[in-house]
Amino acid sequence: MYVYISCVFIYISKRVLIDHRKDSGFYSMEGPKRLEEGFGHAQISMAGEKPKTTMVELTDDQIKTTTNETEQPNGGENPLLKKKSKRVATLDAFRGLTIVLMILVDDAGGVYERMDHSPWNGCTLADFVLPFFLFIVGVAIALALKRVPNTKHAVKKIIIRTLKMLFWGIILQGGYSHAPYDLNYGVDMKKIRWCGILQRIALVYMVVALIETFTAKLRPTVIEPGYFSIYSAYRWQWLGGFIAFLVYMITTYALYVPDWNFTIHDDDGTSETFTVVCGMRGHLGPACNAVGYVDREVWGINHLYSLPVWIRLKACTLNSPESGPLRPDAPTWCRAPFEPEGLLSSISAILTGVIGIHYGHVLIHFKGHAERLKQWVTMGVGLLIVAILLHFTDAIPINKQLYSISYVCFTAGAAGVVFSVFYILIDIWGKRTPFLLFEWIGMNAMLVFVLGAQGILAGFINGWYYKSVDNNLVNWIRDHVFIDVWNSERLGTLLYVIFVEITFWGVISGILHKLGIYWKL
Repeated sequence: MYVYISCVFIYISKRVLIDHRKDSGFYSMEGPKRLEEGFGHAQISMAGEKPKTTMVELTDDQIKTTTNETEQPNGGENPLLKKKSKRVATLDAFRGLTIVLMILVDDAGGVYERMDHSPWNGCTLADFVLPFFLFIVGVAIALALKRVPNTKHAVKKIIIRTLKMLFWGIILQGGYSHAPYDLNYGVDMKKIRWCGILQRIALVYMVVALIETFTAKLRPTVIEPGYFSIYSAYRWQWLGGFIAFLVYMITTYALYVPDWNFTIHDDDGTSETFTVVCGMRGHLGPACNAVGYVDREVWGINHLYSLPVWIRLKACTLNSPESGPLRPDAPTWCRAPFEPEGLLSSISAILTGVIGIHYGHVLIHFKGHAERLKQWVTMGVGLLIVAILLHFTDAIPINKQLYSISYVCFTAGAAGVVFSVFYILIDIWGKRTPFLLFEWIGMNAMLVFVLGAQGILAGFINGWYYKSVDNNLVNWIRDHVFIDVWNSERLGTLLYVIFVEITFWGVISGILHKLGIYWKL
């Protein structure tokens, strides 16, 4: 099955390459002049290839490449063929898809909880969002750091960008911002949440980008023929991923987890302390895993996420997998805090960034569509097979909360397959128009993430209400235009998210693209 699927993808790409070789329409499409978005890449030759003369002009914002190919048709003179800079639109479209999925599962997951995060083992639509982010971050790092003329300057930029992401992550998810539903702001420093989505992205970005920067001079200028040559050429990146793998696996299965306590503070001012009995190693359940223990010891239990999704487990509620009142015999840990973006699980997430940067290296070094797809699809399908085997043999269950190795393989493999499909549709077949909304959102991903996915703009609009804080424009449109018309809260909310929120940010992002406005950290 694995070989069959790979061959089908390679066959399609070869057919497309033959059919569209003379079609230069979509090859001339250009986007914003940003280096990390994959402008025409100066290809690094493969060993044994026919030599080509490549002139490369590098600036801070773009890479321009003009290739002179030697041809002697009918014994004539060698013509000079000029190629325009080509933007790989798949990068933006994939990033935009990830933002759209985040908005969808965050704002519609409350009524369609089956698309919300899995309560523990398993994988739902929401569980693909963060790994897809990390994957495309890795791809972008490979393109942005394809040339590192000044290591000191590159390291400085990486550190500054990491600090910016950490700052915004703490502001948006640390408890300071209560948008869009609460119109107040501020956080008790005794309860501030130090971890979050942007914080995890920052850690993965910093580690992977620093490895890429410090090993720039160790990269070979010529890639030897063979499927595995790209792996050996970037062995240091894979070594970094292997070290992260070892740290995670050893800590998860060898660290002793003792009993622990937590306190629940009620609204009436009373509090109650509970004890969770553990005293074990290698446990992968909610109560006594090493991932939670590391976060309790490093950050403190008061600084963890207070509403973990495991409260929707059957052990906690009869309404599982949806939310509901706690069972009378629910274990004490059902009410305990847990950090889904914690330290140990973020170390495991580095592997997703390493896999993403591999896809970027393939994009840089391999010129043909068939060669690229062969590398991408075989890795993606292979990772999916490994994950399925680990999960269904109960060796290592797929688990987003723990960021298990099987979860890394499953989500990164899915990201690789989706990225390959997008590449075929958008950059080979030229079917760019149906994906323009994704592409525009992807060009301004940070802006849409902050204002849209984190509800900052909606919170601003909610601040202009009439008599009651619930009587605002956002609620009126959702309730009267969608929920009342369709006579269904679930369907109305889903349609509102799709046709108001997502469409709105697609249009805004398109306008900003036309104006040349992009917000980057």
